Amino acid sequence: MNITESLQALSLRWMAANHQRVLEQATKDEWSPEKILECLCEGEIENKRQLKVSRLLGQSNLDRNKGIDRIDWQPFSSKLRRQVELLATGAFVDEATNILAFGLPGRGKTHVVSAIGLELVKSGYRVLFRSTRQLVEELLAAKTALRLQQELKKLDSFDVIICDDIGYVQQTREEMEVFFSFLSERYERRSIMITSNLVFSEWEKIFKDPMTTAAAIDRLIHHSVILEVTAQDSWRASTAEQRQGRETAQKNLGATSAKGEVDNKSLQSEAKRKQKKARGQE
Repeated sequence: MNITESLQALSLRWMAANHQRVLEQATKDEWSPEKILECLCEGEIENKRQLKVSRLLGQSNLDRNKGIDRIDWQPFSSKLRRQVELLATGAFVDEATNILAFGLPGRGKTHVVSAIGLELVKSGYRVLFRSTRQLVEELLAAKTALRLQQELKKLDSFDVIICDDIGYVQQTREEMEVFFSFLSERYERRSIMITSNLVFSEWEKIFKDPMTTAAAIDRLIHHSVILEVTAQDSWRASTAEQRQGRETAQKNLGATSAKGEVDNKSLQSEAKRKQKKARGQE
């Protein structure tokens, strides 16, 4: 078994593919044995990190276009920006803290929590994004199939679960019960991120029962950070207007360019006509 095969057998795939190149560079620059080993180890570690992040992104169901670098902070408060940047470090995950993002529809709540989620994935955390409606349907289907505990155990493997748009869910009692079971299962053990267009005083619309509503809120806010996503105008509508403006400008530019080509052809034709006329007069 040669070196490449040995490294592959040890699952050191980056080293197997790159050790020859590293050794050639080391010979050329007279590296010490310690530096050669350091270079090989760093390359292998970084390669494994990238592979892990790619795998976690695939599992997360997060929109990769909703990164923190895509947020236009101008409509938001400086407090919100500081909170998001701090949460993106992931310290809250280790403390099983919940994140609750409130705001009117279209203000950017989903983008804000997705951006935090993407940063967490880059740091190696397991994150799952679900609309609350989809999550409740999956839990209810698991209960009907008598495997609710197995489903909750599977969800427990995620460090953070993002429940998007809880305010749009008008649950039946059965749906409310499985969602409450989900909240209880993660209480003080795993983090949840929730977006809602309804303030707490309106959550009876979701859970129907006052006592269950109070218990759910208590479990969520016991260890929590609240984000007030209060852009003055609809962030979603503003983004759409900006995109439409860019598309209109591009169309106008194309039309102007086409018109210029037509004008140039007309001028060239007129010049040729005058030249022919002048030669005829001679």
